[in-house]
Amino acid sequence: MDKIDRKILTLLQKDATMPVAEIGRKVGLSTTPCWRRIQKMEEDGVIQRRVAVLDPAKVNVGVTVFVSVKTNEHNDTWMRKFSGVIDEFPEVVEFYRMSGEVDYLMRVVVPDIGAYDAFYKRLISKINLTDVSSAFAMGQIKYTTALPLDFAIVVDDDK
Repeated sequence: MDKIDRKILTLLQKDATMPVAEIGRKVGLSTTPCWRRIQKMEEDGVIQRRVAVLDPAKVNVGVTVFVSVKTNEHNDTWMRKFSGVIDEFPEVVEFYRMSGEVDYLMRVVVPDIGAYDAFYKRLISKINLTDVSSAFAMGQIKYTTALPLDFAIVVDDDK
């Protein structure tokens, strides 16, 4: 990856629908070399997919709940089972295995508290959990899907 690749990625993270010709113009490349760089980053897995970012309120999932889970099960079989259960829930938009006091953390989006309660009841009917704690987000202060690129390893293209 070089500085031009980082510039391309910055532009794509802001708007993945931007035409390749426009991206190329902004980074100082013609269309074909720019397209080749994008294709290479897709092949290498740097660009995993291109998606549309939706307004949660406009699709009726305006309530965000952070769900902390503790379990007494700490083995690969149980973790795979739990992961499979979570895959069945489209309300879970992020799911992490954690260090520290909490074993797993989920971000769940739902229309309201009643929908969260239904989610919770379905979840505990499918798998035994030691402790589940929910925190409702009161407001979103910052949200981005863009990753910081300052840490990306860049080949020194000035040599």
